[in-house]
Amino acid sequence: MFGDYSIGDLGSIFVMQGFAGLILFSVYVLMALGLAIIFGQMGVINMAHGEFMILGAYVTWMTSNFFQTFLPSLFSGYFFLAMILAFIASGSLGMLVEWVLIRHLYKRPLDTLLATWGLSLMLQQAYRSIFGAREVGVELPQWMLGSLHVTESIEVPINGVFVMGLTLLITIAVAYIMYKSRWGRQVRAVVQNRIMAGAVGINTAKVDRYTFALGCGIAGVAGSAFTMIGSTGPTSGQLYIVDTFLVVVFGGAASLIGTIASAFSISQTQSTLEFFMSGSMAKVLTLLAVVGILMLRPQGLFALKVRK
Repeated sequence: MFGDYSIGDLGSIFVMQGFAGLILFSVYVLMALGLAIIFGQMGVINMAHGEFMILGAYVTWMTSNFFQTFLPSLFSGYFFLAMILAFIASGSLGMLVEWVLIRHLYKRPLDTLLATWGLSLMLQQAYRSIFGAREVGVELPQWMLGSLHVTESIEVPINGVFVMGLTLLITIAVAYIMYKSRWGRQVRAVVQNRIMAGAVGINTAKVDRYTFALGCGIAGVAGSAFTMIGSTGPTSGQLYIVDTFLVVVFGGAASLIGTIASAFSISQTQSTLEFFMSGSMAKVLTLLAVVGILMLRPQGLFALKVRK
């Protein structure tokens, strides 16, 4: 026996804790993918990334209410439409923000930090005025509720499995877009040598706008997934922005593989430490470990060589 638990009980708890780490990993990846595209590919420090995510969460909430009120017979499938609408809403807002604000601040990262921080405050107040200051929760379809019984003592939540599946599909789609599509090759060309890319006929301004919109759209989908694990409020996005930046920087700002590896390392370390200590202490130790590694390797786990 170990305390009040047998070895078998401890093993089951540890396995479930590891699965909780996988769910946290999925959330980190969904949030960090969009930021990795914006920060890693464009060099823009988007402090309003959390607000784009929360826009997607509010769109999901409104879609849920609409189906409950007007189309209750189709409620079981509303979440798939909600994710599409969340992507469109956040991506469209991102395209507008890039045209109005960001395009004037390229090569001035500190200015983008201040500008997007101000934008985040404006969006928070807009959400507070439109949706109210109180947090709201999304009603999930019946098939997303409950748990899957792996063994007699191990259960995994169905919505957690759904989030992991969604993360896998989005990661594959982003990897295909960035590394296999014609537009992705244009994005990487602009990152490596903007002047030469423009000289061969690539519309760099258009690439920038669509890249920023894609990153914001992915944040909106992350907001849809976020509604399954937490309530939505005007300031909810700020709770995750530091962790998201940490994941991107630790993995290597321009590396998709680095983002995934970083999210997995941080989430599993934090989840494992929570098995032995409090959640706040586990987070502190995880952050200290990441900071220590970044001091030894400031370029992150995976670094992309960029020709200036």
